[in-house]
Amino acid sequence: MRTITVVTATRAEYGLLRPVVQKIAASDVLDLQLVVTGAHLCPRLGETVHEIEADGLPIAARLPIFTDNADEPVAKTIARTMEIFDNHFAAHRPDAVLLLGDRFEIFAVAAAAAARHIPIAHISGGDVTLGAADEYYRHCISKMAAVHFPSCADSAARLVRMGEAPDTVFCVGGLGDENIRTLPKMSREELCKSTGFDLMQPFALVTYHPETAPDAGSPAVQVQALCDAMAAVDGVFWLITGSNADAGGQVCTAMMQTFAAAHPDRAGFVQSLGLRRYLSAMDCAALVAGNSSSGVVETPTFKVPTVNIGRRQAGRTICANVLCCDADEPAIEAALRRALSPAFAPVAAGAVSPYNGGETSEKICAVLAKFDFARPKIFYDGPVPEFDPQRSVLV
Repeated sequence: MRTITVVTATRAEYGLLRPVVQKIAASDVLDLQLVVTGAHLCPRLGETVHEIEADGLPIAARLPIFTDNADEPVAKTIARTMEIFDNHFAAHRPDAVLLLGDRFEIFAVAAAAAARHIPIAHISGGDVTLGAADEYYRHCISKMAAVHFPSCADSAARLVRMGEAPDTVFCVGGLGDENIRTLPKMSREELCKSTGFDLMQPFALVTYHPETAPDAGSPAVQVQALCDAMAAVDGVFWLITGSNADAGGQVCTAMMQTFAAAHPDRAGFVQSLGLRRYLSAMDCAALVAGNSSSGVVETPTFKVPTVNIGRRQAGRTICANVLCCDADEPAIEAALRRALSPAFAPVAAGAVSPYNGGETSEKICAVLAKFDFARPKIFYDGPVPEFDPQRSVLV
């Protein structure tokens, strides 16, 4: 049995990892070691570990990394995370560590694993998000990783241009896309009962995170602009979810809660919807708005009109259903109105997702079972081949 440590730190990341984790747990050749950390264990960030527990998955370790101080410098959190995970890997060394994405917590885990020469398998490398510090955390993880599972052909090619050998890059498609196609959804009636809000009417799903690039503007100013725009647009109920653990996230969440409380007939706030409710809400929504990666990566599969605000997702592939706008009130309001207009509906309906790789989680597990993690990592200087997510092999 090959031991694979899977680390999850946030609700969104776990929602993507879930089918992979389930398949590893059921495998005859892979041994799952699931490590829960980050926001999952932090009360001020929703303590979402209960979502994992509800799935009945075995948790090998719970490693808290956040303190009660929401304003702690990221560097201190990274340092603490590296020390905690170095101690964990010293006592529980796996054959490989499977990591998804680009958050600073996951970068710290990757650094701890790399320092102990533990192979890293990285999901969603090669993406670009110019409006977030995630941009360089993601590329750093890719350079430490032994094997890569990018979500689309553009990201796969970008990894090769970064020097990753083509035979270590498996273009498997997006886990979010697979979840959308395979996870049973809740009906509108079930969503109403579960959230406590009237979602039989047209509603918008809203999630806004702070921009974390060095030149990012004030999260409070941007969220106020979003709130003002929502207040100005009638005919839709605003279903708002909480922000993440980035600096300024607590401010975003508090302002959104205040907006919902001030407009009880037009808005409702839920800290975390969890995977099934979130995808079900996206499926039923008249509009998705904010700056979450799900707004540009997952909404094309639903073909739902979407407004992507600000620069956080700048650089990602933008499909026909997504309207991008600046993070100021006039631009946001105009984009919301256009996305909700009858004229935009057929445009959104024509969206084609580049992330459909078929059985993405199954492909990842097959590679994890067979990949030669002992092979030395090289810097590749050769030509960039074509990739096809539907085949997940070089064409």
